[in-house]
Amino acid sequence: MDNFEKYALAIMVVFGALIIGGLMAVHIAWAHKAGFLYALGAAVVAWSAGFAVLFDKPRLYGLLLLVTTALITASVVVLVR
Repeated sequence: MDNFEKYALAIMVVFGALIIGGLMAVHIAWAHKAGFLYALGAAVVAWSAGFAVLFDKPRLYGLLLLVTTALITASVVVLVR
């Protein structure tokens, strides 16, 4: 494994599974369907951002991180309301 593969795997695991997975669990527990779907979308986009790193596509990676940030923000807004 080279450095790109290690970094891509770290992105997939940390963002996709741990952080956003916890946000999804909160929305399931509090029965917020819209927030759960935003968090699920953020998890999918963050997971795919790992492939952008793996294939050395920095612009695509930046775009995917912006989309992930927007979806996480929308999910937190649903949670706070």
